[in-house]
Amino acid sequence: MDKTCKRPESVLVVIYTDQGEVLMLNRTRPRGFWQSVTGSLKWGETPRQAAARELLEETGLHHHGKLQDAHHTERFTILPAWRSRFAPSAHYNREYLFYFRLPNRRLIRLNPLEHIEMRWLPAAQAARKASSWTNRNAILRLLSG
Repeated sequence: MDKTCKRPESVLVVIYTDQGEVLMLNRTRPRGFWQSVTGSLKWGETPRQAAARELLEETGLHHHGKLQDAHHTERFTILPAWRSRFAPSAHYNREYLFYFRLPNRRLIRLNPLEHIEMRWLPAAQAARKASSWTNRNAILRLLSG
């Protein structure tokens, strides 16, 4: 375990409203990559701690104990665009899914180092906009649940 490299585990936090809208964020790099809140776990951090940290860092939202652990993970191949951040032996990432429900849209404070744009979209449209299959499936789980 090389702690100078990124840990091959991450969180996905899907933020949604009671009106069925999902917050989607457009990454600074690669441009046009739309996603929910995501981020790697730091060494020694639990998935729940990472989800709370990423939620605050990427949106300015405090979870106030309302992060819902979906008890669902996905394993996927680390994409070439991010490959150099991980140890040479790390080929796959384990992603932990969380949901964060809001009664209404909230003011979002984007981190300009990570995202250039945000949109509240109906869930079906957000699923189509999601650049990763894991994010798309997580949004579709909301629709079916």
